Amino acid sequence: MQKILRRRDVESATGLRRSSLYERVAAGTFPKPIPLGGRAVGWIEAEIITWQKGRIADRDSKTSEHKRKRRT
Repeated sequence: MQKILRRRDVESATGLRRSSLYERVAAGTFPKPIPLGGRAVGWIEAEIITWQKGRIADRDSKTSEHKRKRRT
């Protein structure tokens, strides 16, 4: 079973506010929410975790790249 996070939980987990979440969803750089009924939406926790891991990997690759450039 997958856990579904509501917007406030996603904001708390990512540090992003509502407008930033939806801008990134529209740009295709953040997981899309799923409809829960009425106007309620949620995000699949595993997709948010994958997104977070991707951001960390981007940071780490840029840090490694920066260190390599400094050595040369």
